[in-house]
Amino acid sequence: MVVAYFLLPLDHLGPERPVLSWLLFTVLLILVAVLLVREVRDVLVERPGTRPGLFIALLIVLCMHVFAAAYYTLAKQPGQFTGLGTRVDALYFTVVTLATVGYGDITPRGEAARVVTILQILYTFVFLTAAATALSRRVRDMVVRRTERDPPEQRD
Repeated sequence: MVVAYFLLPLDHLGPERPVLSWLLFTVLLILVAVLLVREVRDVLVERPGTRPGLFIALLIVLCMHVFAAAYYTLAKQPGQFTGLGTRVDALYFTVVTLATVGYGDITPRGEAARVVTILQILYTFVFLTAAATALSRRVRDMVVRRTERDPPEQRD
C-alpha cells in the first residue's frame, strides 16, 4: 500500500480538478468506513469463520493513505498548508495527526486543509478507534481460547 501511495498519479488531482479530488476523497472514506463497520460488527457478534484481523489492519493503513493523499493534494493550493510539500510530508502529517502528537512543523492554515484535518480526527475517533478496539478484542479472545484449549502443562 505504501508503494501504491507513492506511485499513484496524485499530481493530476488538486486545484486543477477540485470536483474529482473531493469526490474521490469522499467515496474512498465512505468505502473504508462501510468496510470497517462491517468488520467491527463481525468481531462484536463473533461471527464464526471470520478472520477480520488482517483486513481491519489493512483498512486502517488504507485510511491513513487516503488522508495522506488528500493532504498532499491540498498542499498544492496556496495558503492551505505550511511545511507540507512532499508525499512523505503528507504521510508524516497524517501519522502525527492520527497519533494526536502535533509537532507543529506542518500546520493546516487554509479552511479546506483545516476541514480535512478535522475530518481525520473525527474519523479516527469513530471508525479507526472502533476498528482498533475490535481488533484487540479479537486478539485477546484468540489468546484466551488458546490458553483454555491448551493448559500450560500440555504446551511444554
